Amino acid sequence: MSRRAILLFLAVGVAWGIPYYFIAVANESFSTPSIVWLRVTIGALILLPIVIYRGDFRETLKNWRGVLLFATLEMVGPWYLITEAERTTASSLAGLMMTTIPFIAAFITGTFLGDRAARHPATITGLVIGFVGVFSLVGIDALSGAIDIVPVAMLAVSAVCYAIAPIAAGRTMPNVSGLSLSAVALAMVSVIYAPFAMVSLPADIAKGPELGGWASIVVLGAVSSAIAFVLFFELIKHVGPRRATLITYINLLVASILGIVFLSEPLTTGILIGLPLVVVGSYLAGRDRPPKATRHNRAV
Repeated sequence: MSRRAILLFLAVGVAWGIPYYFIAVANESFSTPSIVWLRVTIGALILLPIVIYRGDFRETLKNWRGVLLFATLEMVGPWYLITEAERTTASSLAGLMMTTIPFIAAFITGTFLGDRAARHPATITGLVIGFVGVFSLVGIDALSGAIDIVPVAMLAVSAVCYAIAPIAAGRTMPNVSGLSLSAVALAMVSVIYAPFAMVSLPADIAKGPELGGWASIVVLGAVSSAIAFVLFFELIKHVGPRRATLITYINLLVASILGIVFLSEPLTTGILIGLPLVVVGSYLAGRDRPPKATRHNRAV
C-alpha cells in the first residue's frame, strides 16, 4: 500500500469513525429523519457546485439508476437504521458491528463474483472466525441483557448494505467519478427524505435543539457525508473496493474511544470477547491474496 493510500486509509477511517459519536449527540436534539435529511443536504450543497463546475453532473445523471441503487444501499437504509439503533445502543457497539463489512464483502465477491482471493483458505478461515466473533458479541451481551437484539439487527443490515454498495457502484458505474457519484447520491437522498423532514424538523426546532446538536449535524454533513466520500472513492482507486472496507478497523477504534471517553459507554463482556475475533476474522477475510505461482509465472 502506497504512502498516499495509507494517508487516505487513515483519513477515511477517522472521518467515518466520528459519526457514531456525533449521531449519539444529535439524537438528543433531533429525530432520525431530521438528522439524515440535514446531513445529506449539507453534503449535497457542498459537493454539487463542484461537480457542476467540473461538468460531471450530466454524465452522472445518465447513470441515475446506478446512482439511486448506490444511494439506497449506502445512505437511505443504513443512515436511518444506524441513527435509530443508536437511540437504544452504544455508539461503540455500532462501530464494532461495522467491522463485519470486510468479511461480508469477501463473502459476496467470493461467492457471487468469482473472486479467487475471496475463496482463499485464509479468507474462508477469516469469515468463520469473524462470524464466531459476531455471534459471541451478540449472544453474550443479549443473554446478559447488555444489548437489545433489535438495534443489533438494524446495525447488521446496515453492514450488509455498506458491503454491497461500493461493489455495486464499481460494477454498474465504473466510469463515473466518485465525487460526482457522491454529490448526486446525496442530492437524491435529500429529495427522498424531504417529505419526512418537513414533518419532523419543525417539531425538532420548536423544542430548541442544543448547540451541540447543531454542531454535530454540521460535522455529519460536511465531514462524514461530503469530504469522507470523496476520500473514500479516491482510496478505492488505489486499493479496490474490498480492501477499502478495511477502514472499519480505524472506524471502530475512533468510535470506541469517543464513546467510552465522552459518552461513558461501558466495555461489555461480549465486546471484550467478540472484538478480537471480529478484528482477526475481518483482517484475514479482507486482505489481498497474491495469485498462486504456476509453471509459467513461477520465479526461477
